[in-house]
Formats: sequence, C-alpha cells, structure tokens
Amino acid sequence: MKKMIKYILSLTILMMSATVSRAQNDTLVIQTNSVCNTCKKIIERDMMFEKGVKSASLNVESKELTLIYQEGKTDAGKLRIAVSKIGYDADNIPADAKARQRLPDCCKNPDAHH
Repeated sequence: MKKMIKYILSLTILMMSATVSRAQNDTLVIQTNSVCNTCKKIIERDMMFEKGVKSASLNVESKELTLIYQEGKTDAGKLRIAVSKIGYDADNIPADAKARQRLPDCCKNPDAHH
C-alpha cells in the first residue's frame, strides 16, 4: 500500500511539474523603421537577449519584426519598448533618441542607398 501511495504521489508531482514547465508561446509582429540588413542583424541579435524571446526575424522589405515569445515571461508592450531602446520605432512607440544616434549611419538614413 505504501508503494502505491508513493507511486501515485510521484506521478502526480511529475504531471504537475510538466504542466508548469509548458509555457505558451505567442507571436507578435511589430512594424519598425528599419532600412537595411545591418538593421536586421542588430534587431534580431538584440531581441534574442530579451527575457522570454524564443525567435526574432525581421523582414527588411516590409519592415516587420516577427517575435515568438513565452507568455508569462514578457508581453507585447515590453517587447515594443525593447525595440525602441535599440533605436527603432516599434508600432506607435518612437525610437529612443540616444539609442538611434548610436546606430550605424546606414540605419539612421532611410533615403540612403542600401
């Protein structure tokens, strides 16, 4: 009987830990003002350091950043602010001015030849 109780208790704990560790992933698409492949490298690299971000992919032509992130570890608002702090507009959130100034020249001028 004691073995059965231990077995059931162990199984219950195992099931509960598996449920807790399975975090939901969500997808967010952010419109940026990126202009070139250097922007792509900067944004994708920096966003991978944000808590909860599983993948970051920027389409340079459409200027859309697609993020896959874990719900519960971050949210859409925090991710938009993170993009802004890198130096790029993120939907309706303007780029941080100081961060924008630190970007390479090619990333600051949308009219430059890329």
